[in-house]
Amino acid sequence: MAEVHSISSFMVSNCKLSQYGVDIFHDPTLYRSVVGVLQYVTLTRPELSFAVNKVCQFMAAPLDSHWALVKRILRYLMDTLFHGLLLQPTSVTKPLALRTFCDADWTSDVDDRCSTSGAAIFLGPNLISWWSRKQ
Repeated sequence: MAEVHSISSFMVSNCKLSQYGVDIFHDPTLYRSVVGVLQYVTLTRPELSFAVNKVCQFMAAPLDSHWALVKRILRYLMDTLFHGLLLQPTSVTKPLALRTFCDADWTSDVDDRCSTSGAAIFLGPNLISWWSRKQ
């Protein structure tokens, strides 16, 4: 992976992964190991949470298409190596604003037709809480 080109997005918008397929990944232990590391990375890189959660759903029987997404996430990390959560001081002259953003992806999972939703909560300019879950 050291010689590959980096990319600016970690997941294509119309990516539909399924647990069914014939292209079984040759080394499930490698898949689980790399995805486990990616789970750790999401502590400081919450933008990866959805994509990492998606590849975690296929740890029991990964396919080559799942491994392709894992490699795409790794290539994105190469391009954004010095990105992460940035905590900024707030202005003492302005009141603190509590802002919440949420989104839902209705029934897009091709296997179980469940939706995925998530939210991010900011206090001033800083992210203080976030979540993403399958309904």
